[in-house]
Amino acid sequence: MRTASSREIPLCDIQASYRELQSQIDAAVQRVLASGQVILGPEVASLEREVAAYCGIGHAVGCGSGSDALWLALEALEIGSGDEVIVPPFTFFATANAVCRAGATPVFADIDPKAFNLDSAEVEDKITAHTRAIMPAHLFGHCADMDALGELAQRFNLAIIEDAAQAFGSEFHGKKAGSLGSLGCFSFYPTKTLGGFGEGGMVVTNRSDLAKRLVALRAHGMEQKYYHRYLGWNARLDALQAAILRVKLPHVEPWIEGRQDAARRYNALIDDYRMDEFMQKPVIGSGLRHTFNQYVVRVPSECRDSLVRCLKSEKIGCEVYYPQPVHLQECLAHLGYRTGDFPHAEEACRTVLALPMFPELTAEQQERVIRVCANFARQRSLARVA
Repeated sequence: MRTASSREIPLCDIQASYRELQSQIDAAVQRVLASGQVILGPEVASLEREVAAYCGIGHAVGCGSGSDALWLALEALEIGSGDEVIVPPFTFFATANAVCRAGATPVFADIDPKAFNLDSAEVEDKITAHTRAIMPAHLFGHCADMDALGELAQRFNLAIIEDAAQAFGSEFHGKKAGSLGSLGCFSFYPTKTLGGFGEGGMVVTNRSDLAKRLVALRAHGMEQKYYHRYLGWNARLDALQAAILRVKLPHVEPWIEGRQDAARRYNALIDDYRMDEFMQKPVIGSGLRHTFNQYVVRVPSECRDSLVRCLKSEKIGCEVYYPQPVHLQECLAHLGYRTGDFPHAEEACRTVLALPMFPELTAEQQERVIRVCANFARQRSLARVA
């Protein structure tokens, strides 16, 4: 197994949790292999109960990926052709893609430039007679303004589907992400706060009728074997992934605390190096629990890409989430959106930068990250003066 050198600082060290839990994970994998039940089965059922309990919600349905979770949620609500779903233009493409896959039309609304999530005032302007749902993405582990979005949903009789792929364990005024709308969707991609060693996802809901439909939809629409009530899909969760996630789930809380500690250290280092004018720290809304699936800063657009190259030359992991807004993706050109339609999302794409973030990140590693950024900023400032 490859390990990072002492000089290299990865963006996300997914091997660290395996080193910590290797004996338990290996035992769980062996248990599944010995059972012969490798798709769905008791491991998946147990994980579903445990995730539902963690989220404080009635039902959880495991599926093949976070993308499958979003599509299943839309299908469970029977959203399709002729319907509109309001989504953010600044998020991973899967949010809008799921709407298209369901046969509905994604309608974009601009974001709050501070927290990166859907702006409720922008959402209200986009509601039409065809709108069926709002799909906020709790980006980077910070929940959207669910009070304001919930009020809109109630007033206009809309569903809310939470894209909580990056927000497992995040909270909005004491309630877990995923439990704040009609349905919540999680991804268990390896880099997530709760991540497996492959693909995996889950939909959570308090509605038993939706949960029953989800169970059928993830298995080709079958309620009874070989009798298909719905047009579903093969979106089942592997038992191996479920068993691994069950080992990891009890450790999520200390891992979240580790991420929050790392975020506080970054904030202090940015202050210590007097970087405030160059690097804008993440914003946390009042009463919200940010889980920092990513630690995302803003830097001046004219030097962001140069800073990325500088960090990578120093073997420091970094990433731009996301360089192109969803409304300007080539495959959605038929929707007719243009540059300038959503200025806050477009500006975010030009200025955001994710720094290394994982629970095991050390203070020494973080000091090096910010020192390299500070040296870059100083050299840039000297170059401008010259």
